[in-house]
Amino acid sequence: MEPQRKIIHIDMDAFYASVEQRDHPELRGKPVIVGGPPDSRGVVATCSYEARKFGIHSAMASSRAYRLCPQALFVRPRMEVYRQVSSQIRAIFEHYTDLIEPLSLDEAFLDLTMSDRQPNSATWIAREILERIHRETELTASAGVSYNKFLAKVASDCHKPAGLTVITPDQASDFIAQLPIRRFFGVGKVTEKKMLRLGITCGADLLKYPETELIRLFGKQGRFFYRIARGIDERPVVAHRQRKSIGNETTLSEDIRNRDQMLTILSALAEKIEGRLAHYQTSAYTITLKIKFSDFQQVTLSFTNDQPLKSADEMMAIATTLLQDSAAGERAVRLLGLTLSNLVSGHTSDPCGQLPLPFPGHSSTIAPSNHIEQPHKVYS
Repeated sequence: MEPQRKIIHIDMDAFYASVEQRDHPELRGKPVIVGGPPDSRGVVATCSYEARKFGIHSAMASSRAYRLCPQALFVRPRMEVYRQVSSQIRAIFEHYTDLIEPLSLDEAFLDLTMSDRQPNSATWIAREILERIHRETELTASAGVSYNKFLAKVASDCHKPAGLTVITPDQASDFIAQLPIRRFFGVGKVTEKKMLRLGITCGADLLKYPETELIRLFGKQGRFFYRIARGIDERPVVAHRQRKSIGNETTLSEDIRNRDQMLTILSALAEKIEGRLAHYQTSAYTITLKIKFSDFQQVTLSFTNDQPLKSADEMMAIATTLLQDSAAGERAVRLLGLTLSNLVSGHTSDPCGQLPLPFPGHSSTIAPSNHIEQPHKVYS
């Protein structure tokens, strides 16, 4: 019989903002927003817990965040510093296991199933990891411990900041039954609205539906919902995998026609992708803009640059042009996404020997604008 899996999900608390408060004592205890200044078309990358009390959250337009909290202090992102701290944290993880699956600069799964650490307790190890992170970086993190990735990730968000939540196999059924449906992996805003219309508000409601009915209602995703409602998630922690693309997308809570709003959302996606490119030490020649309209028709527009892309600014310079060449705005949009492909390790100019091809109808010499990674500055 296979041993019971022991999975830990570690999630740093308000990572970028916490690093800024650590490095700049004058920011401590104050509402801090990491992102573009309020008089720009920037977005919130992350914010401190003091700022979250005002309803501010990541991907929100900086101008709106300012209206919610005029006394907030806006700080330009310092990606290189965040990467350095992320490497410190990764080194702590490696002291306990080789099976580490990073999701971004500030979160990762760890598989301790076959660990030879003594005591061989995932809970004990998670507690020690949190203590070491705090001692070595002066930052806090939260952890979730369970027997699969779904439960471990949900658990890490239960008692933030600096929380540790354990869900044992015996506790899983009761925990899932009371879990709000929006907290389920794969349930975005649109899916949540559909489930609420069906009377599915929590795990106990989802459990009532047979698999065939969930597949009818939600397609192949329905099979996944059926399994996680029963605490079944066999996805492994993948330490090494060859990536063909890196991307991010978001389904909007309301259809929009305003292109400035669309650019704000795309900028937030580009910021996240930049962090992932840095983490995997890669760059990419091809960027693809994905648009789904209100009638569910989907289009993609791609561009292959003559130099590899690695920053959000470079992505947005091209994404802005692609958006202008689409019907977005004339038609209402419900989903936006960005994907980078044609990846190249490091930041060299040879993507595995494949020559970059220009996208028809577009120049490959679009100059990137200057937006992030400027010297640290606080805007009052």
